[in-house]
Amino acid sequence: MSEEVKKFKITIDGQTTEVLPGTSILEAARQIGGKSVPPAMCYYSKLETSGGRCRTCLVEVSKGSEADPRPMPKLVASCRTGVMDGMEVKNLTSEKAQEGRKAVTEFLLVNHPLDCPICDQAGECHLQDLGYEHGVANTRTEFERNTYDADDIGPYIKLNMNRCILCARCVLAANQLTEKREHGILYRGDHAEISTMLNKALDNDFIGNVIDVCPVGALTDRTARFESRVWFTKPYNATCKCDKCSGKAVLWMKGDEVIRVTARKDQYGEVEDWICNECRFERKDVKYWNIEGPRHIDRHSVISLNHYEKKTDSYNVLENTEAKEIGLKDEKEIEKLDNETI
Repeated sequence: MSEEVKKFKITIDGQTTEVLPGTSILEAARQIGGKSVPPAMCYYSKLETSGGRCRTCLVEVSKGSEADPRPMPKLVASCRTGVMDGMEVKNLTSEKAQEGRKAVTEFLLVNHPLDCPICDQAGECHLQDLGYEHGVANTRTEFERNTYDADDIGPYIKLNMNRCILCARCVLAANQLTEKREHGILYRGDHAEISTMLNKALDNDFIGNVIDVCPVGALTDRTARFESRVWFTKPYNATCKCDKCSGKAVLWMKGDEVIRVTARKDQYGEVEDWICNECRFERKDVKYWNIEGPRHIDRHSVISLNHYEKKTDSYNVLENTEAKEIGLKDEKEIEKLDNETI
């Protein structure tokens, strides 16, 4: 008979949970949920060896453990720090953690172009959300931003290296999903960049997933380039018969037109099921898909504030206190008021 594994207790912003040994602080925070979950730009639970690069998930450990209650002297990366029994962590309640996150955000934006109005990732960009929460109005740097030569990496994926934050998610995804990786991080330090040797095209059957794992607009879909802003499209869960992948995807539609196809993501923006290039790039017609219904976007963003999913008997108050999802009762009240006005 196997012995039961003792779980560790951890308290984050006053909320306590129990997790298995070996769990990171970030995963423990996600188990609690809510606003106590630190942001993550490089960590991706579906990708092996991810995390530890961007430092946006910094937290303050005010109590190391029951055995050693001393606080940790510096902020730690929650995605790379394991939980100890009795550990106490401060995220939102720590001024030191918030100041550290502001400094990291400023660093990430040092070379990042503020081209959100023309970027296809605008509206679902994690760096955009981070900049809105912790960014400063003006830059303190006087030197010119880094510029890069345009790389052609194939007919399906557009690389804008000037937007890249070197989170390495795309490299890890290619390592894990493809048999032969064609791209990686070249050079070192301030000159480091994502590229391929001799501008070789990325043509593996699952390479399109690097678009979904990219937290910024560095890797975007060429087949949907400049087609529509994301908040003008509506996401629908859909399935198709595919021999290469699960066939479960999200169709971003404008009327009856399929603007783009992406994998389904959870509330932290992580892919649930990887999809192949054929489903992502080639099947841009409704006839290929069986549409299940509207996709509810869990992650707080400009998309989640639109009224995509209709509730039958209640509504959910979102993080934006002025926004809510409209249910059938609300629609009837609006219709009644319209008729009275006429």
